[in-house]
Amino acid sequence: MTSTPDTIVLVHGFWVTPRSWENWITHYENKGFRVLAPGYPGFEVEVEELNANPDIITAVTVPGIIDKIETQIKELSTPPIIIGHSAGGAFTQILLDHGYGAAGVAMNSAPTEGVKVVPLSQVKSTFPVLRSPANRHKAVGLSLDEWKYAFTNTFTDEESKALYERYHIPANGGILWGSVLANFQPGHQDTWVDYHNDDRAPLLFVSGSEDHIMPPAVQRSNAKHYKSKTTTEHIEYEGYAHLLPAQKGWEQIADTVLEWALRHAR
Repeated sequence: MTSTPDTIVLVHGFWVTPRSWENWITHYENKGFRVLAPGYPGFEVEVEELNANPDIITAVTVPGIIDKIETQIKELSTPPIIIGHSAGGAFTQILLDHGYGAAGVAMNSAPTEGVKVVPLSQVKSTFPVLRSPANRHKAVGLSLDEWKYAFTNTFTDEESKALYERYHIPANGGILWGSVLANFQPGHQDTWVDYHNDDRAPLLFVSGSEDHIMPPAVQRSNAKHYKSKTTTEHIEYEGYAHLLPAQKGWEQIADTVLEWALRHAR
C-alpha cells in the first residue's frame, strides 16, 4: 500500500541545531507540508543556550537521537519523507534501516559504519575534535576560520560570519570519535546499518562538489555499500559547500529532492 507523504522530517547535523533548517521549514510549509525539525535530546533550547551550556551537548548519544526521532515519527498517520544533513544524513540512513520513512534524502551525509573513505579535507575539517582523545568527553566548537573551511568555503566572509553567529554550536566529541573508531571495533556500532535490507525505503544521496568536511567521495562510497534491491541513488551539485541548505540556490535543490522523494515514496 502507498500514500502520498504529507509530512517532512528534517534532521540536522553537528555544529548546528534545527535552526539551520529554518528556510527549508518555511519553504516546505508553503507547499502544504507538515514539517518537523526535531533537535537532539536537550536541544529544545536555542543556539545561544547551547553555546552557554555545552553540558547539554556532551550528554547526547546516537541511540538517544534515533530514539527521539523515531518516537515522533511513530505518532504520524503516514510515513514521512526524511531529509538529513551531515550527521543527520547518517541518522536518516539509520531511521530508514529501522523501517521508518516513505523515502529518505541524505545531504552531504556523514558515513555509516563500514565506509572507510577519508579525504584529507575531511581530516582537516574534523581535526579540532580529533586532535586529542580527551575531546571524547567534551563539546568542541569551531573557530570562525575553522567554520569557514569546513562549512562555508564557497560563501563570502560576510555570509560565513553571519551564519556562524546564527547557527554554530559545539559538537559532541564522543560521537565524532565513535564514528572514527566504528570501523576498528568488533560488533555493530551506533552508526551501523544493514546494507542488504530490501525493506528499506528509497534513499537519495546529495553531495556538494566543494564540501570539505563530507566530500562527494564519502557519499559515493556510502551509496556503493548498499547491496539491497531498494532504490539508492546519488546526485552531485557543482559549486556547493557543506552548508548546502543555506547556500544561494538552495530552493532548487529543496524542490528537486522533494520531487525525487515523492516520486519514489512507498
